Amino acid sequence: MSGRQHLAEDSSPIKQFSLDALTLDLVLAAKGAQTISVIIPARDEAATIGAVLAALTPHTAPGTGLIDEILVVDDGSSDSTAEMARRAGATVLSLEGGGGKGAAMWAGLEATRGDLIVYLDGDVENTQEHFVTRLVGPLLFDPEVMLVKAYYDRPFEGEASGGGRVTELSARPALRLLFPELAAIRQPLAGETATRRKVLTRLGLETGYKVEIALLIDVAAAFGPSALAEVDLGIRIHRNRPLSDLSPMATEILAVALERAQRFTAEV
Repeated sequence: MSGRQHLAEDSSPIKQFSLDALTLDLVLAAKGAQTISVIIPARDEAATIGAVLAALTPHTAPGTGLIDEILVVDDGSSDSTAEMARRAGATVLSLEGGGGKGAAMWAGLEATRGDLIVYLDGDVENTQEHFVTRLVGPLLFDPEVMLVKAYYDRPFEGEASGGGRVTELSARPALRLLFPELAAIRQPLAGETATRRKVLTRLGLETGYKVEIALLIDVAAAFGPSALAEVDLGIRIHRNRPLSDLSPMATEILAVALERAQRFTAEV
């Protein structure tokens, strides 16, 4: 059963799914024998990791059974992230010294067994039960979907929106200029994403902050933009970093977008 519904005003090949089609009952019915692993790369997220894991607990046995395993990858934290995650019942993989987000995501992939992989960020203050349900739904309903990206509203300094400065000033402009077929993606840097294990083992993952936009571009290049889907997670609240922290991120994102554009142009 497919709940795909394209937005009337959107001619983009990116697939959209109605929220009515992503209910827990429908997703569970479509799961069958496929297994789902949730991987949470985290560095110094002791203040939030417990709440993130608490939102997942209803989907583990003896709950709904939607999630087969949860792994927190502690990416060289200097705080009690690993301890808090274990207290919340999660399995923890510790990376000594830290390797960056992309390395943590890959380490998590190698340490899990699920057919479908859901990545969640560990710094989100309002992770909800429906996050995983909505992220895996398109993969279960449509065998042509290879990557699901979340989109959401991001409050900023008391306003209802305005978060995601690197997204709006770096990632989306780069996609509009270099990969216009992906320009409609609302949150190309979303840490809330889901994919198939076979996709990751085929394409690999970039290191550092480059990982999200590189995977998006690589999946579109390998399978076509119609292999991408977006789902609405509502509101996402997390800490907003100072501009001094955002500049290196923006630089990495622009660099990988340019590198991919040059590579694919040369291949053509």
